[in-house]
Amino acid sequence: QVQLVESGGGLVQAGGSLRLSCAASGRTFSSYTMGWFRQAPGKERDFVAAINWNGGNTYYADSVKGRFTISRHNAKNTVYLQMNSLKPEDTAVYYCAARPEGRYLPPRLEEYRYWGQGTQVTVSS
Repeated sequence: QVQLVESGGGLVQAGGSLRLSCAASGRTFSSYTMGWFRQAPGKERDFVAAINWNGGNTYYADSVKGRFTISRHNAKNTVYLQMNSLKPEDTAVYYCAARPEGRYLPPRLEEYRYWGQGTQVTVSS
């Protein structure tokens, strides 16, 4: 069992930056693919970014490519999402997810087994 706890959300003006963190419990974190998803009010939960077990491979949704960066620190059992040049349309609850297989970077929710409780990001115009 893996528990995920997100932090770092908040209110920011358009053009600003935030860094989200996701702390994971357990000794198997370094073997997992990690992902970030987001869900805006009234919308489905969408893929944002994913990173493989050693951080050597990443994958982004087109909507965030060039603005967001996913990274991980396995010794700290933590994955990060650096968000720059934020836009009002980035407003959503952001969720961290873990997939107990470390090579592939699937963008589909059903490929991830463990989920955090989410952290709210609000971007004002």
